[in-house]
Amino acid sequence: MCKTVILTGTVMSSASNSSHVLEWSIEDVEKWLKMKGYGSCAPVFRNQMIDGRALLLLNENDLKSTNQLTLGHVKNLSWEIRQLKIDSRQLLLDHGYDPINLQTVSRASNATIQRPDVDQVLSAYSVSGDYEYLQNSSSHQSSEDGRASELRPEFSKALIALAYLFVVTWITAFVMVIVHDRVPDMKRYPPLPDIFLDNVPHIPWAFHMCEWTGTLLLVIWMVVLLLHKHRFILVRRFFALSGTVFLLRCITMLITSLSVPGTHLQCQPRPPSSGPEDYAIAEIFSKMKQAYVIWKGAGMSIQGVRTCGDYMFSGHTVALTMLNFFITEYTPRDIYLLHTFTWMLNMFGIFFILSGHEHYSIDVFIAFYITSRLFLYYHTLANNQSLMQRDTGRTRIWFPLFSFFESDVDGIVPNEYDTLFTLTQKIINFVRLGFNKAVFLFQKYVTSLTANTNSSEREALRKNKKKEK
Repeated sequence: MCKTVILTGTVMSSASNSSHVLEWSIEDVEKWLKMKGYGSCAPVFRNQMIDGRALLLLNENDLKSTNQLTLGHVKNLSWEIRQLKIDSRQLLLDHGYDPINLQTVSRASNATIQRPDVDQVLSAYSVSGDYEYLQNSSSHQSSEDGRASELRPEFSKALIALAYLFVVTWITAFVMVIVHDRVPDMKRYPPLPDIFLDNVPHIPWAFHMCEWTGTLLLVIWMVVLLLHKHRFILVRRFFALSGTVFLLRCITMLITSLSVPGTHLQCQPRPPSSGPEDYAIAEIFSKMKQAYVIWKGAGMSIQGVRTCGDYMFSGHTVALTMLNFFITEYTPRDIYLLHTFTWMLNMFGIFFILSGHEHYSIDVFIAFYITSRLFLYYHTLANNQSLMQRDTGRTRIWFPLFSFFESDVDGIVPNEYDTLFTLTQKIINFVRLGFNKAVFLFQKYVTSLTANTNSSEREALRKNKKKEK
């Protein structure tokens, strides 16, 4: 059995300017064990030929299998190895290794990795047990299972994401007015051939059913947001992704105008504004009014909104798919009934869109593909810190919103929920904090106003005295 021995000497001085744990030799591992106070365990590691790479790959079961370590040493050494993995994360990335599986990743062909000395890492530890290296390491360290170590609400980012979605929805409404006015003439350009639309009869009430399906998904998502502990992270991700997809939809709508998919649709351009003077200004104001009607009704026919020309790609499919993916992602994996139900709503909603002959099949397919891929790409990057750190420059260029919103998230957002009691307390505390802040600002304003008034009165009094003299 090995015994814990605390070194009383000074810390070994650094012999090189870099330290790469994967290049540690068996002797370097022995140095690390002695520095951590487990020098008597070094023979066990030497007999098992444990070098730096093997050390990072060790787990608790491996330590137990030696049959030469006590349970306390197994637990403590497991903890030390986990800390070493966290401490070496950035170092491994800099030297071209994936910190998760320790495999070599792409790097410049002429790059060489010099064999470092273990003493640099060891010198960061003091003999009293204070881990300076751990304190000086990056503040963003995810846990071993990939979960984020610290998650802050970041209200300001949620507000920015809301503002982004607000602007995009206005742009979308305005673009929908433009494409409606330039929709191709149904007599000259009849509906295009479509496998689904040509073989499924038109169902008049189907499109309304699609929108009620989306409304039900929205209600479920609102309940998830209300109860989720990290609701502000979820809501900013939802706003950012939804805004990005709908902004892309604006571009595709403007580029190409498809013919109307169904003969039942009444698609006539609006009459131009009358009056020769200020025609352009009047036309813009007219379009803005129409855009406000679309925006206010969220583009839904159940709200009395009817538009044509916005076919590539389906905004209703985007909304259904985005809500479904967010609900399934941020609810526990074992709630199979809920996930099956949301997927059924998603698929039935798409079926209703096509049955109502409101979109071509290609519109729906492309909308589902783009929405699902963008959701998966975003969350793959957000949940894998190594992917974010490995190519930060390209990520900032291609995903600027992602780089901004996820800069302080270092792993997977866990699905944790508040009870109704806890949620009520949070709401009360939030209202109380807002009220206290409002009272403080009001008192500050009154104090400032009183001070200015007194200063003005003193100045007036001083001038009167001068006049009297």
